Amino acid sequence: MKSRFYFITLAILLFAFPLKSQQSPKREFRGAWIQTVHQSQYQNMDKATMQTYLTAMLDGLQQMGINAVIFQVRPQADAFYQSSLEPWSRFFTGTQGIAPTPVWDPMQYLIEACHERNMEFHAWLNPYRVKSNLNEQLAPGHIYHKHPEWFVTYGNQLYFDPGLPESRKFICQVVDDIVSRYDIDAIHMDDYFYPYPIAGKEFPDQKSFARYGNGLSLSDWRRNNVNFLIQELHQTISQRKPWVRFGISPFGIYRNKKNDTNGSDTNGLQNYDDLYADVLMWTRNGWVDYMMPQLYWEIGHKAACYETLIYWWNRHSNGRHLYIGQDVKRTMNAADVNPKYSQLNHKIQLSRYLDNISGNCFWPAHPLLENYGNVGNALKYDHFAFPAIIPAYTFIDDKCPAEVKSLKARWIPQGYVLEWKRKNTKDEMQKQVYFCIYRFAEGEPIDLSNGKNLVTTTRETGYLLPYQKGTEKYTYVITAVDRMHNESKKGKKVTVKL
Repeated sequence: MKSRFYFITLAILLFAFPLKSQQSPKREFRGAWIQTVHQSQYQNMDKATMQTYLTAMLDGLQQMGINAVIFQVRPQADAFYQSSLEPWSRFFTGTQGIAPTPVWDPMQYLIEACHERNMEFHAWLNPYRVKSNLNEQLAPGHIYHKHPEWFVTYGNQLYFDPGLPESRKFICQVVDDIVSRYDIDAIHMDDYFYPYPIAGKEFPDQKSFARYGNGLSLSDWRRNNVNFLIQELHQTISQRKPWVRFGISPFGIYRNKKNDTNGSDTNGLQNYDDLYADVLMWTRNGWVDYMMPQLYWEIGHKAACYETLIYWWNRHSNGRHLYIGQDVKRTMNAADVNPKYSQLNHKIQLSRYLDNISGNCFWPAHPLLENYGNVGNALKYDHFAFPAIIPAYTFIDDKCPAEVKSLKARWIPQGYVLEWKRKNTKDEMQKQVYFCIYRFAEGEPIDLSNGKNLVTTTRETGYLLPYQKGTEKYTYVITAVDRMHNESKKGKKVTVKL
């Protein structure tokens, strides 16, 4: 564990002036969540308008350095994509089960648009929620009408009963359908497992507990139900496409120390006890590929201090990738040591300093695009001023792809370009998915580990050079990167005058 002395120094610097990002990590996850549940803007958009809207959103996120989009494709047992298992989402067309006119697939459109920008697309699903309000109408073909016995009402909402094997099987079918038909990079689930508790109301799973409890306590049985789902989802995904990752974004507190000596020094709702989500078991058993805890509080929060929690999660990554979920508005509204500045820089520096944390994800995307509190500019011009590639998932596959072939520079009508060829392979894990382009001035040592030397990444096999007068000599190095973000070892280089 690194010394806390760093943060004494950091606090002094922050009080005196805003500390600029002194690191340019070459590898860093930089994500943004785009929610669709309870979002009404899509319902009044025709195909062209919505595609223009989504394109502008992706362009804006790309310009500020975001390299992964987490889009909610299944908000309430419905679909923002073409599905034979679940109806079109009412948040897309206005009425659940009514197809868009003309029929088109927003998830497919987003996948292609993200990959054109070399951004990952993570398909975000809510597993159990069916209705947020009992007055909502379900489409005639909804699975509820075929199997009402799979569902329970809690408060004013309708859920799949997590205690039923049939519920788990159906959710796995939905995920398998998405993974098999779409070129997604990951399946993503957030903090909604068993629902957040309602004071004075018990979750109505007595019948399934009586049938499947098998002598366990109610709490252990509920945790087992979620554990079974996570394990089965992991198996479903890895068997279908082992390169598709599975990530979870849990509530930010695992357990409070007063209830568990291994817990955090916090005082809030707990994953383990209240949502029945044993998130550490999932990482220990390798059932998830990344964990993205929602640390939405401020540094100094009395019940759940961000700094306390980020240290705790850093100690409990269990060899999986660990990214931190940030609440944009709360971060930008919270004053740092020097009250003239927000806590954004402090939080990013913490995430970069700790050994087991390799990125951040911002909730939600819209305040970034609206430049709330100048957050968009801070990312674009400071924290994410240089591009970064996502950390490699070496525990899935650690073999580097082959180098590119036939690298050369030549003139075309559009200008002076670099061109190269892919090395083809039938091994899906070793496919050259995208390419890194590094640039070095004459006499500058070739250092591919320094993120400041990374000009851009692309899925194309060409790059338009910034030609000026043809008097300055530069060396460009092109490397190939595979689905797990393993990079070819040395790259191919070419020297040009620009």
